[in-house]
Amino acid sequence: MLRRGLLAWVSRVGGALVLLCCSLSLLYVMTCSPPHSDDPPLSHALPRAGPNHPSMGGTGAGARAGAAQSGAPPAVQSYQVLLQEREEQHRLHISSLKKQIAQLKEALQERSQQLKGLQESLKRAAGGLEAGTGSQAAGLGDSQGARSPQADLQEFLRSQLSKAEVSAGARLPSEYAVVPFESFTLQRVYQLETGLTRHPEEKPVRRDKREELGEVLETALHGLNTPSSQQDGRSAAENGETGKVYTPSDFVEGITRTEKDKGTLYQLTFRGESSDEFRRLVLFRPFGPLMKVKNEKVNTANVAINIIVPLSRRADKFKHFMHNFREVCVRRDGRVHLTVVYFGNEQMSEVRSTLENTSREVHFKNFTLLQLDEEFSRGRGLDVGARAWKGGNVLLFFCDVDIYFTADFLNTCRLNTQPGQKVFYPVLFSQYNPTLIYGSQEHVPSVEQQLVIKKDTGFWRDFGFGMTCQYRSDFINIGGFDIDIKGWGGEDVHLYRKYLHSNLLVVRAPSRGLFHLWHEKHCADELPPDQYRMCMQSKAMNEASHGQLGMLLFRHEIEAHLRKQKQQQNSNPKKS
Repeated sequence: MLRRGLLAWVSRVGGALVLLCCSLSLLYVMTCSPPHSDDPPLSHALPRAGPNHPSMGGTGAGARAGAAQSGAPPAVQSYQVLLQEREEQHRLHISSLKKQIAQLKEALQERSQQLKGLQESLKRAAGGLEAGTGSQAAGLGDSQGARSPQADLQEFLRSQLSKAEVSAGARLPSEYAVVPFESFTLQRVYQLETGLTRHPEEKPVRRDKREELGEVLETALHGLNTPSSQQDGRSAAENGETGKVYTPSDFVEGITRTEKDKGTLYQLTFRGESSDEFRRLVLFRPFGPLMKVKNEKVNTANVAINIIVPLSRRADKFKHFMHNFREVCVRRDGRVHLTVVYFGNEQMSEVRSTLENTSREVHFKNFTLLQLDEEFSRGRGLDVGARAWKGGNVLLFFCDVDIYFTADFLNTCRLNTQPGQKVFYPVLFSQYNPTLIYGSQEHVPSVEQQLVIKKDTGFWRDFGFGMTCQYRSDFINIGGFDIDIKGWGGEDVHLYRKYLHSNLLVVRAPSRGLFHLWHEKHCADELPPDQYRMCMQSKAMNEASHGQLGMLLFRHEIEAHLRKQKQQQNSNPKKS
């Protein structure tokens, strides 16, 4: 009975399946058959693939031609065209996704390498703390010691964020304590500290600045295009997110500032879904704790300096130079050789007499006077003076006759140079015209009293590269000066760029012990108009500060105002 009932049930189920298959086949035939009404065929309603269709990219023409050759009906042709279009769209989408995945893999590898290096350094730093214990205890101690510095570092970085002015301001004593922001776009940086270029806005010139802003923009775009739903497990719809993909063209502007003891803050603004909607990202790069890199003893007792001065005429200026040289180099330092390279014969006897008098008065014999009977060339003179030295690898200081330096600067010169490793390019402080600073020639103090570093007395001559300290071996190996340059200017920048293109470290820093004494600048009438204008601009820059030049320009208005005030006081007698 059971077997007979099972066979009956199987036969009924089989019949039902056969009936269902027949019904589905009939429905498919009715649906896919071409219409017999007067309506246009379906192929006319579907988009045609071809070179003129904006969404096809020209790839559907071959499919349509192939369908026509095979004798397929119009509806089948339209379906093939539509499938071809969808396939092309999917192919492009897959290609874009592959490219993004490759970029993310590269970024992940870089971050992994950085994290690995940090972990290894932390392990090395903590490894010695657990030495001397048992092998099992040592292994456990190493792992704990490696984790502990990492946790401490993370805590320190988080504390940097909390201490910086990111989400809340800090009470400041005055407007001078404010750390200003810089603003930037894709192409420009708008800056208060203009640097050597003097441009209030510019494309980032320094490589580190370009890479910094590029990394910030890339990180911001990655954060915008990575849905937060991937982090909290919720869907994009639940988070209210849309499908907009942000690109660099959506970037509006950003602002950034650096608190040198905490880190750098970045705030970037992007265009949103509508004209009134924006997306803003705030990023912070915390500064890590200080790391001891080197602790060494530097002995400068036996480091002699060969000061080389090219000269042509200007015998009176050379006397002032030798007065400072006598006090600083001979009586205080005592480890200096002087090389004077003189061009021509005029005033040569006066220069020689000044050197001989100094030699007799202070018993100084470490000087060399070289004479060149040719047109003056600063680069040529310094090159000859450097190569004339035969006493080994000496430290050179290229100097001019209108330079004043202190004994502290000579030690700074020694400490910031190292043969085969680094050269020193100090930024000197250039004096303004003392007559304008102090009101008249009668009130001008002595040279030593004029050496005050203030905004009304001078400026940092950051565009000058003529005063430099470097070892003779580095100067010879780099190729020396371009001796084809005549007169003043040009040769110092040429040598400076040679060092920048080498592997030597160029130390560029303001020096509080190096001064350029003011002297009158003459702009020759023979100069072309553009060079004459540049010469006058340079003269104005060396003459006085912006405010002082303004006072000179408006002095007649100021005098008229003072006279008017005096007349009003005389016409209004004081009340009893």
